[in-house]
Amino acid sequence: MSIKKKIPILFTILVLLILIANNMHHFFRAKNSLLENYDREISLLAQQVSYQVENAKNGSQYVENIVGRELRTASIAIQNNLPPRHEDVTNEQLVALAKELNISHITLLAKTEDDIVGVKSSDPHEIGLSTKEWGYWYDAFQQLFARKPVTVEEGLTLKDYWSGPIEIASSNPDHTDKWGYYYDGTTNYIIDPYFRDNEILEYEERFGPTNIMEQVTNQLEGVLELTVFNPDSFGNEELEVHLNGNSFIRISEQPIWYGSYDYENTAKDQKYIQSALATNEVKSYNEIINGKDVRKAFVPINEQNDESYVIGFVYDNTMIDRELNKELKAYLFSSLVFMIVVLCFSFIFSNSITKPIARIVDHVNEIAQGKFGKMLTLNRKDELGHLVANVNELSRDLKTYVDDLKSSQEVIKFQAYHDPLTSLPNRRFIQEKLSDLINVANQNNHVIGVIFMDIDRFKHINDSMGHKTGDLLIKLISERIKELLTDYNCVVSRQGGDEFIILTENLSEEQVKEMTNKLILHVRKPFDLGEREIYVGSSCGISFYPHHTTNMDQLIINADMAMYAAKKQGGNRFVVYNPNESNVSLERIEIEASLRKAIEDEVLDVYYQPKMNAASGKIIGAEALVRWNDVKLGFVSPAVFIPIAEDSGLIQPLFEFVLRKAMIQMKEWNDLLDEKLTVSVNVSAVQFMEARNLVDCVKIKLNDTQFPPELLELEITESALLNNMSETIEALEEFNQLGVSISVDDFGTGYSSLSYLQKLPINTLKIDQSFIKSIGENGNNSEIAEGIINLARSLKLDIIAEGVEEEHQKQYLIRNGCHLMQGYLFSKPLEANEFHKLLVQNI
Repeated sequence: MSIKKKIPILFTILVLLILIANNMHHFFRAKNSLLENYDREISLLAQQVSYQVENAKNGSQYVENIVGRELRTASIAIQNNLPPRHEDVTNEQLVALAKELNISHITLLAKTEDDIVGVKSSDPHEIGLSTKEWGYWYDAFQQLFARKPVTVEEGLTLKDYWSGPIEIASSNPDHTDKWGYYYDGTTNYIIDPYFRDNEILEYEERFGPTNIMEQVTNQLEGVLELTVFNPDSFGNEELEVHLNGNSFIRISEQPIWYGSYDYENTAKDQKYIQSALATNEVKSYNEIINGKDVRKAFVPINEQNDESYVIGFVYDNTMIDRELNKELKAYLFSSLVFMIVVLCFSFIFSNSITKPIARIVDHVNEIAQGKFGKMLTLNRKDELGHLVANVNELSRDLKTYVDDLKSSQEVIKFQAYHDPLTSLPNRRFIQEKLSDLINVANQNNHVIGVIFMDIDRFKHINDSMGHKTGDLLIKLISERIKELLTDYNCVVSRQGGDEFIILTENLSEEQVKEMTNKLILHVRKPFDLGEREIYVGSSCGISFYPHHTTNMDQLIINADMAMYAAKKQGGNRFVVYNPNESNVSLERIEIEASLRKAIEDEVLDVYYQPKMNAASGKIIGAEALVRWNDVKLGFVSPAVFIPIAEDSGLIQPLFEFVLRKAMIQMKEWNDLLDEKLTVSVNVSAVQFMEARNLVDCVKIKLNDTQFPPELLELEITESALLNNMSETIEALEEFNQLGVSISVDDFGTGYSSLSYLQKLPINTLKIDQSFIKSIGENGNNSEIAEGIINLARSLKLDIIAEGVEEEHQKQYLIRNGCHLMQGYLFSKPLEANEFHKLLVQNI
């Protein structure tokens, strides 16, 4: 079949598919439009309901405070009418006094050896009632007896007085009460007057949202039910409180605050309620419930300074179906008419494009045969005209490519032997050049000098001022080195970072020393970086061929060791290599070599320090810590070998080893546990300089070990967040998408910034142990720890404290809402077998 015939058929089929897709698009668009109208209607209704809810809550709180003050007045009147000892008071007196003061009941609370109980009351259920398990209520009673202001966050506090919030009575759950508690030290009991049931709930019944909700369901077509849900408790089974032999659900934990719930679908509704609250968006679904096709929508009401809730709507879904059927019929009719028009047009269109295509094919064949430069002319401004222009451009580009190939090869050669930042020769070039110089020196009996230069404290400048400033400084330093060495027969190269190597040819040892001293003084001059001047020093090591060695590689190593000796002497000087003296880099090189072999042989150990939920006493995870006990070097502290690993490029393979071993071990333990443990692994700030490599490594290890990403936590320092910010953000967001948690280690000791805490996907703040150790037994020196806890709470971040060693530190943290801890109070870091034993004991 020819193209001329194929095009109409293909074109008609394509248009048919487009029409089908377009009709589907419009159909769903109409459906979405209808749903959006319903959603807008729901939003308006939600505003009315939420307004009524807030009015009811604010009014109830206002009335509750007034009632609380009335109960204080009643308390003073009760005190004036009763003897100071509860032993001298009768229950009948309290009944009469309650009736006289127009309050529901009066109870007297007194201390026992280990409790505070109801000793006398006008309500028989209150007599002998224990309060020890009442939580913050019991704390308030103790503070009243201690004549201290009540500091619990609930209720109303006045002088010698505290009024608890409206709550179901634990002595008799059939009632809802508002209590007052008064103690001024003149009695041996707390005076507890209270109102009951209608006396405190009347406001909400009269002015609450129930009336407006009934009006909506009765008057608005299609709306079947309105419900105000408590997202914290709806769908949860374990809501009942068991106190004093009674079971009840607290008012604040009632799953449904207002409205009815006849169209029950608890499990699914719970998921949609939580999703709506988390995203702050309306969530909805369709379902057959009670034999009726309904649409359920959930509108979140997020309050910054109050409890959030969700308003649920149920309306008849058949109304939407009727409207959609009308739209569908209209789309089908218009599509039929359009298809007839398209079929006629396609035959005309196909004939107009087949002829120029044949000319273009001939021209392409000529280009394929290597005939570049010929131009095809086609007077069209459509896609075929653009295609001809592109084919002509291809012909020109192929000719240009051949011409540019030779010059490109020269550029590639330059890049292979030169540093891209400074354009100085690189390590590869200097090795080949040194080999050539040695051959010439052997023939002419010349001396070769190797100067190894390192900029003092450059890492500090790079970290504090940023890598962009650091790169600019390196370029200025390289220019200044070349400027001084113009009159000398030298080769200058950049080895990487802040290291340079200078080769001298046919200069005496004294001339090399004199030149090096001038170079150090020249580098010490200030560098102008726009708004500031920077002074830097340099440390140089010198070795000579053939005086010190005839081995090319050893010659550079000797200069490197001499440079480290210069740094050890304070920097900003040069040292000539002396084989008879111990250089500081010998130990460093030995540690680096041994560490490299230890990583390759996998002889390092991974220890695990438990992370505890101090409130429950349960282990919830562990931090993986690397330990190294070398056969030759003995135990090497992480404080020694970690910086060497960072400087030498070994930090990434070291991290990979710890990560893989920790995940395999934790997966083995978790297979035995119902409640899974998390494992955290430390990440060096240096690794974020190659953030892509770090992310790929974690992905590979998760896949290889089949370890659940939600159980892995990466601990990073604050310095990692301040450098290479865009790459760091991208890496952390990828970890977040994987489900891996991010914890900021040693928080508070670095350059803390609220901006990065809000910007980055961080899950946890880890309070540095220095702030925990400073907490005194009376709670002094705790301001920083408390500030970090409050900061984490305001940013909705988890918080964990490290370095907990004393019981009073633990108790202080629990009181302030920090339950997650680790430290020697619970356990030191343990090798795997010991941690397993501790885990078995903790189950």
